[in-house]
Amino acid sequence: MATIMAARGQGLEQDFDFFVVVDFEATCVKDARIFPQEIIEFPAVLVDGATGRIESAFRRYVRPKHHPVLTQFCRELTGIRQEDVDGGVDLGEALWLHGAWLKAATAGAGNKRSVRLAVVTWGDWDCRTMLEFECRFKGIEKPSYFDQWINLRVPFQAALGGGGGINLQEAVRAAGLDWEGRLHCGLDDARNTARLLAELMRRGVKITITGSLAAPPPMQKQPARTSPCGGSPALASAPPPIQQQPARTGPFGGSFALVPAPIQQKQQPPQPYMISPCGGSSATCLCYCGLASRGDVMNGANLTNLSYRRNQITE
Repeated sequence: MATIMAARGQGLEQDFDFFVVVDFEATCVKDARIFPQEIIEFPAVLVDGATGRIESAFRRYVRPKHHPVLTQFCRELTGIRQEDVDGGVDLGEALWLHGAWLKAATAGAGNKRSVRLAVVTWGDWDCRTMLEFECRFKGIEKPSYFDQWINLRVPFQAALGGGGGINLQEAVRAAGLDWEGRLHCGLDDARNTARLLAELMRRGVKITITGSLAAPPPMQKQPARTSPCGGSPALASAPPPIQQQPARTGPFGGSFALVPAPIQQKQQPPQPYMISPCGGSSATCLCYCGLASRGDVMNGANLTNLSYRRNQITE
């Protein structure tokens, strides 16, 4: 990739030493729901926070546990072959390998004791929905740096406009760049997101955190209510407090708090957990890649003339 920012110091100084761009691919079914959805490609691209240069790339195929055989729709959409996932690793090992790669790739960052790092995605689905849900579902600990991220769609729209439905390929072209590689190949999507990130940096756009899994602030204590007689009403009892769950910590030294459940006013029949590319909404929307969906149901797309990128890259 040609360096977009040729010299250190060009463009606005950013708050991070490195950006790590991720773009997961997951199991999917045409016009149907799949539960649980599982990551099958774990790619990452490391970008220098000062120059915008791509420093390194990582990819591991992940072996799904609950739906080990990929559907034809999934294979054609992503270009991932059955033998790729059959020879893959589980998600916990993929996270460990990614952490080892990241540590090695940032080891030469001057003499700093700590490296300022931020995860970058196109949309909130990768970190808020997919990785978070699968790690919770399978009891896998993940590094704390995945608990906050930069949805590049936010600074892109601030700088160049465009509606919320613009997909990654359209955004890359709107920024004056040519799309490189195969759409829906996770590594190619991550590389193009990294190129778009560098272009925004070159234009002087400040890149800041846009999403987080941080626990909500504690409830504010309500002032006591008084009755016309000057005393407290006998029946005006406060609602029971929300029970806070302890945070879980893992080998990466990070933690994520469990979100407290809302107070149940009335018993409701249990509802199935639905994964949506829109971060949990079951309304009709567009996935980060422009594929129409409702809830976690992905509608059919024209998948002809798709080239297959099959090589596994670890730089």
